[in-house]
Amino acid sequence: MIPEIGHAALIVALVLSLYGAIVAALSARSAAPRWLAAARHTAVAQFVLVTGAGVALEYLLITSDFSVRYVANTSISTSPLRYKVAGLWGALEGSILLWEWLQALFVLLVARKAATLRRELGGYTLAVLFVVSGVFLLLAAVITNPFERLPTPAAEGRGLNPLLEVTDMLIHPLLLYTGYVGFGVPYAFALAALLAGRVDETWLTATRRWTVTAWLFLSAGILYGGWWSYRTLGWGGYWAWDPVENASLMPWLMGTAFVHSVMVQERRPMLKIWNLTLITLTFALTIFGTFLTRSGVLSSVHAFASGAVGPFLLGYFAVILLGSLGLLVWRWDRLGERAELETLLSRESVFLVNNLLLVAFCFTVFFGTIFPLLAEAVRGVKVSVGVPYFNLVTVPIILLILVMMGAGPLVPWRQGSWGRLARLLRLPAVLALLGSLALWLVGGVRGDLVALGYTLPFFVAAAVMLEFWRAARGRRRATGEGLPTAFARLLRQNHRRYGGLIVHLGVVLIAIGVAASSVGKVEREVQLQRGESLELGRYRLRFDGLGASEQPTHLLVSAEVQVFEGPRLLTTLRPGQRLYPTSQSPFATVGVRYGLMRDLYVILAGFDREGRWATFKAQIHPMIAWIWLGGGVVVLGGLVAVWPLRQRVVTTVSAPEGVVIAGASEQAP
Repeated sequence: MIPEIGHAALIVALVLSLYGAIVAALSARSAAPRWLAAARHTAVAQFVLVTGAGVALEYLLITSDFSVRYVANTSISTSPLRYKVAGLWGALEGSILLWEWLQALFVLLVARKAATLRRELGGYTLAVLFVVSGVFLLLAAVITNPFERLPTPAAEGRGLNPLLEVTDMLIHPLLLYTGYVGFGVPYAFALAALLAGRVDETWLTATRRWTVTAWLFLSAGILYGGWWSYRTLGWGGYWAWDPVENASLMPWLMGTAFVHSVMVQERRPMLKIWNLTLITLTFALTIFGTFLTRSGVLSSVHAFASGAVGPFLLGYFAVILLGSLGLLVWRWDRLGERAELETLLSRESVFLVNNLLLVAFCFTVFFGTIFPLLAEAVRGVKVSVGVPYFNLVTVPIILLILVMMGAGPLVPWRQGSWGRLARLLRLPAVLALLGSLALWLVGGVRGDLVALGYTLPFFVAAAVMLEFWRAARGRRRATGEGLPTAFARLLRQNHRRYGGLIVHLGVVLIAIGVAASSVGKVEREVQLQRGESLELGRYRLRFDGLGASEQPTHLLVSAEVQVFEGPRLLTTLRPGQRLYPTSQSPFATVGVRYGLMRDLYVILAGFDREGRWATFKAQIHPMIAWIWLGGGVVVLGGLVAVWPLRQRVVTTVSAPEGVVIAGASEQAP
């Protein structure tokens, strides 16, 4: 009966989503409090029902009820509990249910705040969110029913995709999906503003924390996905421009542009149409990414496939774009800009150029992702767009974005001075050039783009650190506080600005890690007899034999590799291969010695069943840890930017030229 109860809960929740959309729209048009109360109660009921459905499916997975098709396809009775739990989002039907559970959660959270919003804005926002929830409930209850029973119960399940049998599966999808669904909230507020005919800055203020939170989760999901790929897939990389990787990057790029752009409209009445367009495209790209991964048009480790899902999501994507465009045209007369750029050198101009670069970045990724699909659909031939294309078109854009990141925060609003900006940037530029020269002399870095790949991150880092130093020093002079106290109070008083600058520092660390690991990678592949060694850089790796162990779902064959630096034994690595009875191909388990300046990465590429020899692929990745360190700094900066403050004490003090110490008027992404 549990599958039938779970399915019934989804159907009732679908009906409630339609009812909730109606009463929420009525609450926007009527001052009677009963409509808003009804919408809030509906949000609670819908969340309870969807949660009940999720718990029911999880129970079926944990108890290995193979009479349910989804359980038989994604679980196995001997699988560890953590993989059974992750099976809830390990395939198409369950992932749609997880998406809808997050959607219902966000509807509930917005409903709790609706009474504090302007009546029209809160009502229409809830109505839009209920409609979005209804779309995914229609998918979950009708098209991809996860509770469908088999005609005859299976004796045993097939288990998860072997590449998904890692603990990371419990984290990465939750981060990514929360970011995807979270961007639906500012999109709903944008549509509500258009429906209500109130397109001032109110909707932006109401969604400020929602937007940055969604961006933060999506950023963490993408970074964690790179870490997962590096540790698990066994190819030694973290980003391959896979179409499904691109599907998560595109809404992140558009969302990043939106996070920057809204700050202009919050200060001045401009970029209204641009901001509405950016958030629409951001949300639409989350749906487009869902289409790519669930339509069967792509072959990827990330992808699912099911017949009717692709056309349904593609149609939904089209409705989002056409419906939002129609509303923009309808309200065009109310979207007139009342302010213009006063000069080329201003914070507004920098944000606009930054936006254009991010949108151009997104377009190049979008074109490279869909071109093979278009070529196959039009000409019937398979075309591959690989890493060389993406590197060629995106690297110059990334370098220009780094320039904007270094100079932008130092440019004042409305009108700046080229002379003042030059004085502020002189020291960061000198420090960046000195750092690059040191790498050229000591590290042997060659090549124009490679040199820029170091120089520009150094420039941004120096500019940000000097900005922190000037601000903290100015506050210390005015208040007599110690530097740590002055800096902490700066963060508290203007957490958006300084949280954004911390994010910029994280991006700098990522850029340095990407540049170093890309140009400095060393690799050897060799077959070793037992007792033989290979030399790689400063390391000597000795193969001491093979071992095998039975795991709950597979056979693990691992090699014992002793790692020496000179005569000193550093560590023992155990790279291996996982052999699954349901798969003809083995799956790698890598052995890695992690370090701040370099990783030693060893893959078992092949072996003799008698254990006499094995083939190894050994790699050195310089400074790749800086990518993960930078990711942590990005997350830290995002948390600082969105952290709720109980009070806001603004102290105005004198500061060095071009530096803002505190105040709500200075904001950064």
